[in-house]
Amino acid sequence: MKILLIEPFYEGSHAHWAKGYWRNSRHEIQLLTLPGRYWKWRMHGAAVTLAEQFMESDFEPDLVLATDMLDVATFQALTRKRLYNTRFAVYFHENQITYPWSPTDDDVKLKRNNQYGFLNYTSALCSDVVFFNSTFHQQSFLRALPEFLEQFPDFNNLHTIETITQKSSVLNLGLDLKRFNGIEVKKPKEAVLLWNHRWEYDKNPDEFFKALLRIKSEGISFKVIVIGKSYPRVPPIFAEAKETLTAEILHWGFVESFEEYAQLLHLADILPVTSQQDFFGGSVVEAIYCNCHPILPYRLAYPEHIPSALHDVHLYHDIKGIYLKLKAAIQDIATIRANRTYSGFVQKYDWKVLTEVYDRAMVMVGK
Repeated sequence: MKILLIEPFYEGSHAHWAKGYWRNSRHEIQLLTLPGRYWKWRMHGAAVTLAEQFMESDFEPDLVLATDMLDVATFQALTRKRLYNTRFAVYFHENQITYPWSPTDDDVKLKRNNQYGFLNYTSALCSDVVFFNSTFHQQSFLRALPEFLEQFPDFNNLHTIETITQKSSVLNLGLDLKRFNGIEVKKPKEAVLLWNHRWEYDKNPDEFFKALLRIKSEGISFKVIVIGKSYPRVPPIFAEAKETLTAEILHWGFVESFEEYAQLLHLADILPVTSQQDFFGGSVVEAIYCNCHPILPYRLAYPEHIPSALHDVHLYHDIKGIYLKLKAAIQDIATIRANRTYSGFVQKYDWKVLTEVYDRAMVMVGK
């Protein structure tokens, strides 16, 4: 089977996913991509650029697999001479209807944010199959569509929600987890806490550092690793925490190489997560695979990563909950280090497991 995989935002987790499937699939896959920058412009303009590039190529796909960053309807219109009989699948890494926009974004004030959500809606409507990376993502998107469409003045087309629902399913994010195997590190005496997410407001760093500072104020010793990509508007809590937690810091800042990133994940013991937004949580899954003890909120996609019988052990409801579970884990670090079996929670997301699932799903789409 020949698959044209389109990723207009080819960076980070989007690029890793595309390359991972391309590398592991038994199908013949050709990547059609643009650099991962200017995400708003990618959602508007990438379809035109990529359609032109495709029309100049000689690749004849049996299926087009595009991500949520593509305006599928425009791409279909511009390639109809060649792809008029080709089936399309869209893969939602995230969506702009339920993504919590920054209150400082001018598009929110001017109500221009609706354009991006509408592009996601029409892409789902125009595709033959709609894939979501988690059950949470699928449910949140479909549940949000009625209110999203009802805000428009007339002809809301609410009946199309059922059309999208009937052709949607979950196809979990594939990750190259096996590359984290075989790494040995020497741990310090104290428990090592980990932050390995983007340095942005939606990851809720204030609550994360609030819990750490409260525990430090009680005289409880620990170390902390803070990694992840930062942006021009970094939440001020990072600078404040760096100064306050100077004695606890083992590493602070972005790491360029995978080898260093993997070593830091294996060095960590405990993963306290406070995010307000995660449609899947790739960085969380990577840390769990490296046997970090997860402490996760009872929201978003996180319960899907933990066996249901252990939800009470690893999931919390509020700021008091994370504080209590984190404090208990730090104080019982010897037991946690002796029972590092968390990787089994998330092995199901490795490409070695998921590739055949993806390949079968693509064959079904192509029929």
